[in-house]
Amino acid sequence: MPDTILAVRRDTQPGSKLAALPFARLFTSAGRHPFDEIEWERRTIVIRGMNGGSREEPECEFPVFWSPNAANIAGSKYFRGRIGSPERERSVRQMIGRVVATIRSWGLEFGYLDAVTEADRFADELTHLLLYQKAAFNSPVWFNVGVEAKPQCSACFILAVEDTMESILNWYHTEGIIFKGGSGSGVNLSPLRSSKEKLSQGGHSSGPVSFMRGADSVAGSIASGGSTRRAAKMVVLNADHPDILEFVRCKAEEEDKVRALMASGYDMQDLNNPAWKSIQYQNANNSVRVTDEFMEAAEQDGMWQTRYVTSGEVAEEFPARELLREIAEAAYKSGDPGMQYDTTVNRWNTVANTARINATNPCGEYVHIDNSACNLASINLMKFLRDDDTFDVEGYLQAVRVLILAQEILVDGSSYPTEKIAKNAHDFRELGLGYANLGALLMAWGLPYDSDEARATAAALTAAMCGEAYRYSAEIAKRMGPFAGFPVNREPMLSVLRMHRDEMGNVDRAKVVDPAVHDAAAGAWSEAVRLGEAHGVRNSQVTLIAPTGTIALMMDCDTTGVEPDFALVKIKSLVGGGTMKIVNGTVPRALRRLGYPGPEAKAIVEHCEAQGTMEGAPGVRPEHLAVFDTAVKPSSGSRAISWQGHVKMVAAVQPFVSGGISKTFNMSHETTVEEIMDAYLMAWRLGIKAFSVYRDGSKAAQPLVTVTGKGGQAKQQQAVLDVSPARRRLPTTRGSETHKFSIAGHEGFLTYSMFEDGTLAEIFIRMAKQGSTLAGLLDAFAITVSMSLQYGVPLKSLARRFVYGRFEPAGFTDNPDIQVATSITDYIFRYLALRFLAPEELEELGIAKSTGMPIPAREASKLAPAQATVFADSVCRACGGMMIQTGACKTCLQCGMANGGC
Repeated sequence: MPDTILAVRRDTQPGSKLAALPFARLFTSAGRHPFDEIEWERRTIVIRGMNGGSREEPECEFPVFWSPNAANIAGSKYFRGRIGSPERERSVRQMIGRVVATIRSWGLEFGYLDAVTEADRFADELTHLLLYQKAAFNSPVWFNVGVEAKPQCSACFILAVEDTMESILNWYHTEGIIFKGGSGSGVNLSPLRSSKEKLSQGGHSSGPVSFMRGADSVAGSIASGGSTRRAAKMVVLNADHPDILEFVRCKAEEEDKVRALMASGYDMQDLNNPAWKSIQYQNANNSVRVTDEFMEAAEQDGMWQTRYVTSGEVAEEFPARELLREIAEAAYKSGDPGMQYDTTVNRWNTVANTARINATNPCGEYVHIDNSACNLASINLMKFLRDDDTFDVEGYLQAVRVLILAQEILVDGSSYPTEKIAKNAHDFRELGLGYANLGALLMAWGLPYDSDEARATAAALTAAMCGEAYRYSAEIAKRMGPFAGFPVNREPMLSVLRMHRDEMGNVDRAKVVDPAVHDAAAGAWSEAVRLGEAHGVRNSQVTLIAPTGTIALMMDCDTTGVEPDFALVKIKSLVGGGTMKIVNGTVPRALRRLGYPGPEAKAIVEHCEAQGTMEGAPGVRPEHLAVFDTAVKPSSGSRAISWQGHVKMVAAVQPFVSGGISKTFNMSHETTVEEIMDAYLMAWRLGIKAFSVYRDGSKAAQPLVTVTGKGGQAKQQQAVLDVSPARRRLPTTRGSETHKFSIAGHEGFLTYSMFEDGTLAEIFIRMAKQGSTLAGLLDAFAITVSMSLQYGVPLKSLARRFVYGRFEPAGFTDNPDIQVATSITDYIFRYLALRFLAPEELEELGIAKSTGMPIPAREASKLAPAQATVFADSVCRACGGMMIQTGACKTCLQCGMANGGC
C-alpha cells in the first residue's frame, strides 16, 4: 500500500505544496464531539443464529431516537467481537467510532488531510452523518473496517473469465473469497466456448451453463456454511452466444423440477429442505446482454445470428423476436433472466479507451469494467426534508462531499481478492454513492410516485448528488491527481461528464418540488465539467443506486433505494409484549401537505391502519389516492403502481447515475408474456441500463402475498354444517392442557380444554398484559374459536382458514415441529392440528411433522383462495421474518438479513 500512495502522490508537481481540500464544517462545531450532543439509552438486543437459535445481549447503548429495529440490526449485525466476550462492541459509539477513526487515520496516512484539525473536522462531519442516520456505508465496511488490518470494504465486484480450465477454477475461487467477505460479484461467461464447439484435444466443450452449476454449488456451500450474509452473484451471457437458449431456459426448467417434486410430496416450500440441493442455479441472478442491433431486430421482426466463440462463424440464425419471447417466457415462469442493454451501458463508459463494460454486480447497480471493485454508501433523503417541506440542499451537498472523500480514502485502505482487481481498483477508483428513502420523500411531498412531478424531482435530486460527487472528485484530483487511468481515457471521461450535464436540459425545473434542488444540480454539473477539464477527476465512477436493504433499515428508512413504499402500514412492538400495526410516519405528513385538517387526517389514518389502504378512507379526495399507491396491492385494496410507472421513474433517474439502478420491476400475476416483451422494449427505448421483471406467483415456492389467490388457484372447501346447529356444552370442571410457546422472541401460553371424548372444546391465549390491545384481541379471537368448536365447526375447517396466515410477530419458534411460524394464529392452529387431527387430515392440510424443520404448506392447491399465505421463499432463514424485494435482492424487515451482496 505505501508504494501505491507514493505513486499517487507523484501525480503532483515535485516539491510543490499540495492544495488543501475545500472542506468546512456544516453539521458540527469544533471542540464538541457529535456523541456528546445526543441522549443515549441502554437496550437489550437479540442476536439470532442461522440455525434458528438466539441470544440476548443486555445493556447495549444506542441513541434514543434510533428505533428498536434499527438498534437490533446494528447491534446484531455490525457490532464486532466474539459474542459474550469482553472485546465485544456494546455501543453505537464503538461501532461508528471504529469505522470513522480508521478512515480518519488513513486520510492522514495517505495524504488527503495534512493536519489534525483537518482530520478532526472531517471525522466529526462523518460521525454526524452516521450517528443521525443521514447516511450509511455498505455492510462490508461495518463488518471489516477497524477489525482487520487490510479489510475488504467493497460490496460489489465484477470478475472476468477466460476459456481455460485454470481461469474457470480461478473464477470459482475468487467468488468464494468475495462471498466470505460479505460481498457479491458478477461475471460475463460469453468468452467460454459453447457446448456446440470442439476442444483442442477432441470432444466438445461443456459450455458456460455447465460451468454455472459448479459456481452455483460453491455459492450455495458458502451460504449454508453460516457466512455473514447469503452469497450473491450475477451471471451474464451475450445474446449472440451459441448457448443462449440453454442459458435463458436453465432457471425456468429448474422451476419445472420444483413443481414436479412438490407434486411428488416433497416439501419445497421449506427452502432448508434437502431436496433443494438438487435444484440448480438458485444462488445467481441471470441476465442476457443485448445490443441495440438485437433490440432493433426484435422490434422490426428481423433476424438474429449467434456466433461460435472460437471462430466467429455463424452458429444459428432465427428471428430476434423469438429469442426475446424466450427470455420473456422464462422470466414469466421464474423471474430470470434479466436484460442488460450493452450499447446503452457502453455509451456511458467513462474508461472506454481501456476496456468495454461486460457485466454488473448481482443487483445490477455496479456497472463497470471486468476485474474491478466498488465500495458503496447511501444517503437517507428524508433526513434532509425540513419541517416546512423545503429541502436542505446545502446539507445534502455536504453529505455528498463527506461521503465521497470517505469512500475515496477506503479505496487505498481496502484489500482485494486478486492482484488484477487491486490494480484496477487503484487505477480507476470506482465509488458507489447512492440514496435511500426516495419513495417516502415523494409521498411526504404529496407526489404520486407515478407522476411527472415525482420523476422531475427524483431526477433533480439524483443529478445534484452525482454532479456534486464529480465536482468534489475533481477537487480531490486537484490535490491528489486524477485516477491513473484518466490520461488515456480523458476523452470518454469528459464526454460522459458533458452528457450528464446536458441531460439537465430535459428536467423540467417547474415540476421539481423544490427548485433549489434543480439549481444546485445544474450548478454542480457546470462546475464538474469545468474542474474536470482543468484537473481531471479522481474517480472514474461516483454514483449508483443500490437496493440498500439492511442499511436502509438501520437508518430507519421507510423505503429502500429508488423504490416506492412497499406498504402503508408497518409493525410496532408493544411494551406489554406482542405487536400491533401502525401507519408509516410518512402518511400523516403527506396528508398534512395535501391540506387535510387534523381531525380529518386522524380519521383517514385510522382507516388506513385498519384496512392497510387509503381506498375507502373517509374524506380522501380521489385525485390524492395515487399519492399513497404502493409497490404491491394491499390485501383489502385494488391499487398499486403500474409496472410502466416503475420503468418511467428509473428512466428519469438513470441519466444522472454513473452506474446502474438496482430495481426489480414487479408485475401482477395476470401479466402476459407479451407485456413482459413490451416492458423490455420500453426500458431499452428509455435508456435504462439493466432491467429485470418479477411476476407475482411465477415461482413455485413464491408466497401468495394478496388475498385474491391469484398467485395460484386453490380449491375452496367449506364445512357443511347442520341447518340448526346446537351448542355442545362443557361440564363445569373439564380437563385442559397448557402449552408455552415463543414466536420471534415473543412468549405466550395456549390453554385448551377437551370434551369428554378428547376432542378440542375451547382455547385461551395469553401473550400480553391484561388490558392491552393485543390481549383484548386474542381474548376475542379465542372466544370466537371456542364458540365455533362448541357449535360443531370442525377443527380442520378452522385450521384450513388460519394456518400460514401472515402478520407479525412471525419468525422462529422453540418448537422443533413448527420451527417457523408466519403469525400467532398460524402457530396456534398448526399446534392444535398436530395435537388433535389424524395423519390423513394433516396431510390434507399440508401439515406433516418434520423434526427440526419448519412445516409450511405441502401444496398450495389445498389452501382456500381468500387465505393470505406466505411461504418459505419470503421467510428469512435467520429469524423467520418477512423478506421483501429490494432491487434484485431480498431483505428481512425484522432482522435486516439480506440475500444480496449490496
